[in-house]
Amino acid sequence: MTTTTATDPVDEKLPMGKLAALGMQHVLVMYAGAIAVPLIVGGALNLARSDLAFLISADLFCCGLVTLIQSLGFWKFGIKMPVMMGVTFAAVGPMVAMAGNTDLTIVHIYGAVIVSGIFGVVIAPYMSRMMRFFPPVVTGTVITVIGVSLMGVGINWAAGGQPVIGTLVNGVFTKIPNPEYGAPISLGISAIVLVSILLITKYVKGFIANISVLMGMIIGFAIALAMGKVDFFGLEQADWFAMIRPFHYGWPKFDLGSCLSLCLVMIVTMIESTGMFIALGAIVDKEVDDKTLARGLRTDGLGTIIGGIFNTFPYTSFSQNIGLVGVTGVRSRFVCAAAGLILILFGLFPKMATVAACIPQFVLGGAGLVMFGMVAATGIKILSGVDFNGNRNNLFIVAVSIGAGMIPIVAPTFFDRMPHFLSTILHSGILLASTMAVLLNLFFNGSGKNQDSRAYALAAAQSSDH
Repeated sequence: MTTTTATDPVDEKLPMGKLAALGMQHVLVMYAGAIAVPLIVGGALNLARSDLAFLISADLFCCGLVTLIQSLGFWKFGIKMPVMMGVTFAAVGPMVAMAGNTDLTIVHIYGAVIVSGIFGVVIAPYMSRMMRFFPPVVTGTVITVIGVSLMGVGINWAAGGQPVIGTLVNGVFTKIPNPEYGAPISLGISAIVLVSILLITKYVKGFIANISVLMGMIIGFAIALAMGKVDFFGLEQADWFAMIRPFHYGWPKFDLGSCLSLCLVMIVTMIESTGMFIALGAIVDKEVDDKTLARGLRTDGLGTIIGGIFNTFPYTSFSQNIGLVGVTGVRSRFVCAAAGLILILFGLFPKMATVAACIPQFVLGGAGLVMFGMVAATGIKILSGVDFNGNRNNLFIVAVSIGAGMIPIVAPTFFDRMPHFLSTILHSGILLASTMAVLLNLFFNGSGKNQDSRAYALAAAQSSDH
């Protein structure tokens, strides 16, 4: 009698065709967010259109490279789970402020990025020891807030993008109202994408069901194309191939204040990443211990160093792709590795990147509502295993933490009169909820030494059933 050890779904190696399709699904979900930060920072720097195109290519190349490191792992880097990496929006504020300082240039930004990345690699093992402060009541709350925070992104996608958009006017990056926001056609196609995903999930089995989000987006894109709502502007001008050279704008320079501000961003990013890694562990039914978390956080730092070298910005895990893992039920990390390869190709072959950029955001909207809602549902499922009857203090932890996390979402100007250096912290609902949940749990339930800080894995097993 022989016994065989079943392969962990996270380590499952799928056929090349399936990897390519599932990987492309991940790429399309995170693409809009991936290219947004280079556009914003490049616009603030008043860069020429050719330089903006280069920043996007560099960003896509680094997204792919860091995603490969995170999902496949090497030495002490990489969490070895299905994670997509992209530029963190937490760094936008400080970098735009640097861009507005006439004494600083783009190479000062890259110098600060590299320093913050080194700082992140050094502090990652210490940040990972926070795991014991994340029992189920904290974990469930944080994951719920992550999902709810993302819903705003999905809703704006469905309406056609952001209410206010950035555009180049006479070579200057300017914000104007989005004339297409909330258009009936946008809302209608988003609804069709959403319904298509639900119908495919219910009535189709096998591999097609696993790419229901991609199929829904293909249906929406085909309708948008037929209605003349797809703009292929820039496709002819895009190069077929462009190498990404390190230090394209020159050797980095270092400004103390800029370096300190991005080191603070790195701490914020790592706290948010901790919640996202725990959320992913819950979805794929894999325990995230201190050592595993350290590998993931260390890669945030390494990715940021790579970003500074290759002319882009700080990196973190993209939470919208965590929702996609929950929707599809496909846990293989090699899917994200395939997506990383696709992103590298997009970075090296700008025409490919331009085609993907032509997908209207309202096509992504219907998919976003499903994916981001799945993240919130995972958090709620974990909270369902928390003892609220025997320990009513847990109700206060959840109530106040979710309330704090909602402040930047429902009242974006709530903290505008606070000191500017606190803006990175106060405008992150995920960070506010995480901090509040950890502190309240310490206040009501103690240091966590006597709590089962790994108990969320029990609820995680349930949350991965679809």
